[in-house]
Amino acid sequence: MTHPTTTRSSGILAHITSLPSKYGIGDMGPATYDFLEFLASANQTVWQILPLGPTDPGFSDSPYMSLSAFAGNPLLISPDLLYQEGLISSSDLLKIPDFSPYSVDFEAVRDFKKTLLSKAFDRFQAEPGKDFWDFLETTEWLQDFALFMVLKEKFQGQPWYEWKRAIALRDKRELASLQHVLQQRIYYYQFEQYLFYLQWNKLQRYAQNLGIRIFGDIPIYVSLDSADVWSNQDIFQLDNSSGLPTHVAGVPPDYFSDTGQKWGNPLYRWNSGDTAIDRRLHQWWIARFRSVFQIFDMARIDHFRGFESYWSIPTDHSSALKGSWRKGPGKDFFDTIFNELGPLNIIAEDLGEITDAVIALRDDLDFPGMKVLQFAFDNNPDNAFLPHNYDSPNCIVYTGTHDNDTSLGWFLGNRIDDDTRRRVKQQANREMGDHQPIHHDLIYLAMSSIAAIAIIPLQDVLGFGSDCRMNTPGTASGNWEWRCGEEFLTEDVAEWLRNLTILFRRNQLPPSSV
Repeated sequence: MTHPTTTRSSGILAHITSLPSKYGIGDMGPATYDFLEFLASANQTVWQILPLGPTDPGFSDSPYMSLSAFAGNPLLISPDLLYQEGLISSSDLLKIPDFSPYSVDFEAVRDFKKTLLSKAFDRFQAEPGKDFWDFLETTEWLQDFALFMVLKEKFQGQPWYEWKRAIALRDKRELASLQHVLQQRIYYYQFEQYLFYLQWNKLQRYAQNLGIRIFGDIPIYVSLDSADVWSNQDIFQLDNSSGLPTHVAGVPPDYFSDTGQKWGNPLYRWNSGDTAIDRRLHQWWIARFRSVFQIFDMARIDHFRGFESYWSIPTDHSSALKGSWRKGPGKDFFDTIFNELGPLNIIAEDLGEITDAVIALRDDLDFPGMKVLQFAFDNNPDNAFLPHNYDSPNCIVYTGTHDNDTSLGWFLGNRIDDDTRRRVKQQANREMGDHQPIHHDLIYLAMSSIAAIAIIPLQDVLGFGSDCRMNTPGTASGNWEWRCGEEFLTEDVAEWLRNLTILFRRNQLPPSSV
């Protein structure tokens, strides 16, 4: 089976929304091509991003609570490329709102880009072209997604389970009538997806030509209010009368929360005992993996442990404390996927409460796991995240992830004490009070480890503090907004990272098979 850890390499974690652009959010335009050039100049061969699905303002635009597991986020469509494609005029770009270069105002960006995309659609629909019709014909999930989005408009943004009952339950006659009446608006949402994938495919080819692998993310669960659940209600644990979940996903108490986390996502009907449902659930996942690996070279399964066993929380419980473990689909599930799709470059997110059974499943599948340096310093000499304890290069080391504080913020914050800070410096052969920045120390530890791939969040590369944190689990606001100003991506930064990459032989290009 082909795996991403076949070469010693390194890369940067930076979601596309966090990259520079003059339109209030990182997108698939020129500044992201410049970022790829920055990666290449720093000898980085991996760019890790977060999920790309259309985000929901009702969930603070979290990329992990998307309206679709298959669709792309239209906020990432580049106005500059729309102009180059002749879909908008130069006058359409004269009045750009005064966006901050350092954070995303999702509501303002959404208003601005919706206006531009509507104008682009008005021009486009006069002569759509064969490529558009081919995209509609070959993209299986697109019709359900576009209809879902139009119906959300029709019902003033209400979740699907609050729509008219016949529509919520997908009565065929009712849906056929609506599709006829709403066809023009359906075309608009299909047009958005056509543009997204057109621009993404160009960006992906550019990265490949630079020798950069794009490392994506697969959330194990999908949002309840999504096209996925509305279109496939039988494969989720839903109450037939209300459409609401009987049990929801989450995790028990852990590093991030003393009471656990109740995510609220509907759970899959694993091991249902119904052959037809089991087959449909597997086919849905096959389609999802196929879609993911058309746009990514490698991908992390977020909350991988849920495939071995998952935390099931009764919907009416206010917290995750009274949940219980239920058996997941296990190795047979992945064997079915690989039999259908062949080998896939999958990484297991194996953080949190990990059991021997989860480790056995990961190892049976030969998936690389994750090592996070911020979790290494708990005064336990056997801590598996300490670099000298790594027992195999088949892993990916991080200074931190998008759910962690930045390394500088973590080091200076109250989650660790002075004794821990001294141990961190000692691990890097430093002393407290020296002039070596802590983020450099941790990057040095990651790069010098035996882990086949080292991934550094962009905030750590730049030495930014807690105000640049991407996400704080368990909090509902202030997340996903951080952006990097273009003035920080300097040649000096690239040179420092390039020299460290060369020193630890992480500048190897991936084989052509990856």
